[in-house]
Amino acid sequence: MFDDFMLRAGLAGLGLALAAGPLGCFVIWRRMAFFSDATAHAAVLGVAMALALDVSVFWGVTVAALLMALAVTGLAERGLGDDALLGVSSHSTLALGLVAVSLFSAGNIDLMGYLFGDILAVTDRDLVVIWGGALLVSALLFWRWQRMLTATLDADLAFASGVSPRREQLFLTIALALVVAVAIKVVGALLIGAMLLIPAAAARSFARTPEAMAAAAVGVGVVSVFSGLAASYQWDTPTGPTIVVAAAAFFIGATALSGLRKN
Repeated sequence: MFDDFMLRAGLAGLGLALAAGPLGCFVIWRRMAFFSDATAHAAVLGVAMALALDVSVFWGVTVAALLMALAVTGLAERGLGDDALLGVSSHSTLALGLVAVSLFSAGNIDLMGYLFGDILAVTDRDLVVIWGGALLVSALLFWRWQRMLTATLDADLAFASGVSPRREQLFLTIALALVVAVAIKVVGALLIGAMLLIPAAAARSFARTPEAMAAAAVGVGVVSVFSGLAASYQWDTPTGPTIVVAAAAFFIGATALSGLRKN
């Protein structure tokens, strides 16, 4: 039994790392940390939507995250996307989602599982959903990689090259919504942003090219997942938060090594 649920947990974390690593690089390059948090917090509202409509939680979270991301993008294009607006949107959506979940679930749902994840309870069906979403995100990023990178580095250069920054932003928004839906079972709505940002930030310390940074972010994510799983089992700590702590430890180590190398 131990081998079965730990194997499923490891595979689930591996799928999340595969998708979140490269996408997290774009989140850092575009300075979208608040944007990703706002999208992730909308996941709880997506859970409430799924309960109300009696549909899959994956699809409820995907739709809610996508709508939130599109709304924030639209407000930003109108000059309203400042930090205060993103903060209000993020926390208001989270609070509304928590209230809605409590109403629709009649107290029969584990809110902590959706807030912080429950990777040890991943089922075979969950694995199919997680890996399906992860492979879709990976395929999307692979297909649009050069265009997204050009639009990220210089909008004017993108226009001159026939690349629409707005279209590439839409593809990133779709990818972000899918990652949020994939990650909610693994690390929960409150920690999804951490798994996007921390591995990519750690990888930035020693990567020389965008592609190397994306690959290193996947590697840091994978090692963080398995380190977190092992530590959680050893010390009986919450698994999702322990995975994030492991990622943070790698970030601290990578930053320290980078500082020593410069000196």
